Amino acid sequence: RAHTARKFGEEAVELVTAALGGERSAQVAEAADVVFHLLVLLEALDVGWEEVLAELARREGTSGLAEKRARQAEKF
Repeated sequence: RAHTARKFGEEAVELVTAALGGERSAQVAEAADVVFHLLVLLEALDVGWEEVLAELARREGTSGLAEKRARQAEKF
């Protein structure tokens, strides 16, 4: 898990770097790497893609700030 998580993080940083660099082909390639390594990480965590999609559906229509406030309220 640790290796897989670090690899995902590495790929995410590479996508951010490509996004800032502006070269579309690099952005597409790095985005593909991020998606691939996300799927690998989810598998390692035994988290199904359907669970992720359900969470996104649950959040639909909720602003990011409202969603964050709701998560913080759940902690207390």
